Amino acid sequence: MNGTDKQKRLHFELINVGLRAQATAVGLVQLCIELREAGVIEDAALCRIKDAIADEVSMTGPRRRNQQDLRTEVRHRLDQLFAGEKKVGPAEALAFGDEVEA
Repeated sequence: MNGTDKQKRLHFELINVGLRAQATAVGLVQLCIELREAGVIEDAALCRIKDAIADEVSMTGPRRRNQQDLRTEVRHRLDQLFAGEKKVGPAEALAFGDEVEA
């Protein structure tokens, strides 16, 4: 089975379990927090994970936002999420570039 077939199989298995993007994202964030607290994952690896997420989000972000500005904001919010302590506020601020109160 090649890589594409494995990815498709995983995709359908996740759908059958009922996992969606938010559930997966919550699991990823919690996993990273747990691995960091246990000393299993280094800060540099965690930074690479957050960078990969920020890159993906900024590539598919709203056209009305400057891609680099969006990436910077997303990366900042990821830092807060992965710290496991801070409230990051509503996503509308990312979509519209406004300061939206939480």
